[in-house]
Amino acid sequence: MQDRELYRRILGIEAPWFVDRVELKLDGGEVHVYLDHHEMQNWQCAECGAGCKLYDHQPERQWRHLDTCQYQTILHARPPRSECSEHGVRVVKLAWAEPSSRFTALFEALAIEWLKQASQSAVAKQMGLSWDEIHHIMERAVKRGLRRRQAEPIPALGVDEKAFRRGHRYFTLVNDLAQRRVLYVAENRTQESLDGFWSTLSQEQLQSIEAVALDMWDPYINSVRAHLKEAGKKIVFDKFHIAKHLGEAVDKVRRRENKTLRAAGDDRLVGTRYDWLRHPAGMEPEDRRQFSELRNSGLKTARAWALKEAMMAFFSYTYERPARKHFRWWFNWAVRSRLGPMKETARMLHRRFENIVTYLKHRLTNAASESINAKVQWVKYTARGFRNKQNFVDAIYFHCGGLDLTP
Repeated sequence: MQDRELYRRILGIEAPWFVDRVELKLDGGEVHVYLDHHEMQNWQCAECGAGCKLYDHQPERQWRHLDTCQYQTILHARPPRSECSEHGVRVVKLAWAEPSSRFTALFEALAIEWLKQASQSAVAKQMGLSWDEIHHIMERAVKRGLRRRQAEPIPALGVDEKAFRRGHRYFTLVNDLAQRRVLYVAENRTQESLDGFWSTLSQEQLQSIEAVALDMWDPYINSVRAHLKEAGKKIVFDKFHIAKHLGEAVDKVRRRENKTLRAAGDDRLVGTRYDWLRHPAGMEPEDRRQFSELRNSGLKTARAWALKEAMMAFFSYTYERPARKHFRWWFNWAVRSRLGPMKETARMLHRRFENIVTYLKHRLTNAASESINAKVQWVKYTARGFRNKQNFVDAIYFHCGGLDLTP
């Protein structure tokens, strides 16, 4: 009697259920708790909650519970099935576990908390489960979280991509930049990849979108324009991607000039690749002095760097009119610079300018997406790879979706 009352209280078992008996199996290191229920006139339908008559019982099932000291604890019960006039025969909801789960809700909650901090393999080993069992716990948690997600306003979206494996295998990620969470994941980085996202939103959510930050990837641009009203005023090309394009152009100039200089015995540009990509304020004093000599020299790379810095100054403007004037001045300088890579980049930015200048209105960047990308990279590294793409998608939603995962 004491054992039954103890486990009833530990497990939180309430009427009509009660602990019928407790068996300790020392050889197996297990405690088996058998549950039964009192006679009931009505059982609630699992679909609508209406009172229904008992139809029958399922065969006995088992659920793994939190360990009792060093012993695995296993619950046993025969779940009743009710007969609803509207929904037919359904297994009733059980207070200690979710439908189709082989674990109690408390056991799954513990596994979920551990999964937030460690890989699936490590948690499986710690809890004495197989990799498949622990992944199914994660999979159920993600499905549960996505079902619970509310149709909240999302004023700022970020569209980004993430490599799954080498060989240009990508995923498209759509992020809520305000709440720093992943809203949607799709394979590849085509227009169709992003097209699937818009149907997951309500009309109110679509109307709440004020700006979308993305890089200058035409399939994404086409998808936004096809599904969002006044998309031309809402698309903001991410300034960090623009900085990346400019940095790559500077590096092309540096590589070409370095090759010419070295042939003439001049090693000034050797080992300076990253100096041209970072801000001088972050350098050590001696490095800053040496870089100052380089950027004040007559090198082509120094002119390319000055062009890059002048373009990035565009983003410090508050008002559109002087910003447009600045860009015209910069563009004329760039196309007359006789630096091929800088001219190409300038023409590309000129073609895209109307969705660069939108930054001044929205002040939106994909910095939050980059933060999410770093977390996704941690997930990849911790897992040491994934068996398939769907497992990777589940892990992204689990760690980056901002979901309510609790059973």
